[in-house]
Amino acid sequence: MKFEKSKQLWERASKTCPGGIHSNVRKAWQPHPMFYERGEGSHIWDVDGNEFIDYVLARGPLLLGHSPKPVLDAVKAQLDRGLMYAGQHELEIQASEKFCSLVPCAEMVRFSGSGSEATHAAMRLARAVTGRTKILRFEGHYHGWFDNQMWNFAPPLDKAGPREAPVPLPATAGQNPNEADHLVIRPWNDLTLVEEAFRQNPGQIAGVITEPVMCNTGGILPKPGFLEGLRDLCTAHGALLIFDEVITGFRVSLGGAQQYFRVTPDLATFAKGMAGGFPVSAIAGKRQYMQAFGDLTVTHAGTYNSSAPYMAATLAAMNMLSADDGALLKHAHDMGRQLMNGIREAGRRAGKDVHVRGVGTVFHVSFNDKEEIVDYRTSLGKDAAAYDRFWLALQDRGIRTVPGGLWFVSTAHTPQDVQQTLDAVAEAIKLV
Repeated sequence: MKFEKSKQLWERASKTCPGGIHSNVRKAWQPHPMFYERGEGSHIWDVDGNEFIDYVLARGPLLLGHSPKPVLDAVKAQLDRGLMYAGQHELEIQASEKFCSLVPCAEMVRFSGSGSEATHAAMRLARAVTGRTKILRFEGHYHGWFDNQMWNFAPPLDKAGPREAPVPLPATAGQNPNEADHLVIRPWNDLTLVEEAFRQNPGQIAGVITEPVMCNTGGILPKPGFLEGLRDLCTAHGALLIFDEVITGFRVSLGGAQQYFRVTPDLATFAKGMAGGFPVSAIAGKRQYMQAFGDLTVTHAGTYNSSAPYMAATLAAMNMLSADDGALLKHAHDMGRQLMNGIREAGRRAGKDVHVRGVGTVFHVSFNDKEEIVDYRTSLGKDAAAYDRFWLALQDRGIRTVPGGLWFVSTAHTPQDVQQTLDAVAEAIKLV
């Protein structure tokens, strides 16, 4: 493949944009940050004319694939009527009603712009309604990039402290260190240590926030009974259970991971997957808590919240996903399961130690795991260099995946895509 135009554009961009990019995670592409020209369905084309089957999907938002026509048509129709009103409009009611009909915890919902915003609002709301200050969160989970969110995402083990009680560590320079005073960090999938944390912080924990599937680190599923145990512990200790469904919402099932695992949190946040690629997020939850936004006790604001074109996209996307008893999403899961099984089989045939974890629409691939993967620390046993070779070999064969091992599958992927991908996997895996 040729990447010369991407290289030229990156060098040009670097003169006016820090790093030549507008989000730090985009630096990871090789041989340099890539520039893209268009996307359609399950395929994407870069500026050099290279075509890829896309399993990045904008890192999750393109659950319906690139440029889904019903979503674009709905947005185009609204653009002729207006962009923003600094007031209410009927589309936001229709989108709210549809959202609440699909998501188990959603007695009420508020829309915003990004996942980080929604999760920030959820933690603020939990502190407000409980009168407590501390949030219990888990190592290796990502809840946004704000100062009170970006802690212990990928901490170096020589600084992370003991597994039983990890030391709060900021994930970037420039964070306010005082935020650590309001955090309790524990490993995931260990109810005993969560229960112990509640005993050690009596009456202080406002909420427990968790990714219901550990998508951002290893695609790790909850152990049987873990999410149910969190639900019981939060209820017993008067804390709110918060599901960060920014990735899993609408992707794992129509009602999110909470529907998939049949555990209903008090609050949940959503973003990727709910608006066909448009920048929309949501915080949803029980009326008794969400009403604190409505009576203005707790501030949740945003100039761009529920802008009319984005609400048109949200409603159209949810209608597409829920039509015919969720047929599109069932198709995506089927394509994903075929990929997962095919990658495992390719590894077996090649004599490689390959591991695939997750669900059909979002899963993780790694090599040479040294032990059972249940949390952040056990996930570090993988052979990252082996996956780098695999990932680059797939890119050379027209398959685009997220560096690090995460795969997203859309409703637009086809059996032909799957077969072409598995053919490329069979070749690429020999280079691991």
